[in-house]
Amino acid sequence: MDFILITLITFAAVFVIVELTRGLQTYLKFRGKRIVSCPETHQDAAVRVSAGKAAWEEIVGSEQIHLSECSRWPEKEACGQECLQQIEKDPKACLVWTIINNWYQGQECSYCHKPFTEILWHDHPPALRDKNGKTFQWNEVRAENLHEMFATHSPVCWDCHIAETFRREHPDMVVDRRPDSRRMTLYH
Repeated sequence: MDFILITLITFAAVFVIVELTRGLQTYLKFRGKRIVSCPETHQDAAVRVSAGKAAWEEIVGSEQIHLSECSRWPEKEACGQECLQQIEKDPKACLVWTIINNWYQGQECSYCHKPFTEILWHDHPPALRDKNGKTFQWNEVRAENLHEMFATHSPVCWDCHIAETFRREHPDMVVDRRPDSRRMTLYH
């Protein structure tokens, strides 16, 4: 009798762990802001999947996803959410961070010309420079405007963004020194 009870408890525990793992994987798969092409307007829209609800529905076997927010809401909140097909097809490709990371790869800072490698968003994230030379961070950009920004702005590394921001905000504390024309530099 004890063996059967232990077996049932073990089986139930394994089942719960497996289901919770599936739910967690679904949550991780669908969390984060994404850019999709709105089926109605064929323009970029920033959306977020209800990842917690998707995880729960994965556990109970429903396997449906729904949007929790969209840049076209509240005006178009009653839409059919056909854009979810794009997310289901390739959840990672439409993530904002994936799109931004892909844009930076192979580029270099517009100030120091240091090439961009792997971007660590939690530590010294890169920035953008507009045509007037003003730099700003990505959290100042609306996600649905990303592709426009890619066409009109240039990439800037964290160090140059900080230096240029300081230069812009505190011009009285910055001294620009021209290289001494009498001094020879022997390094190439």
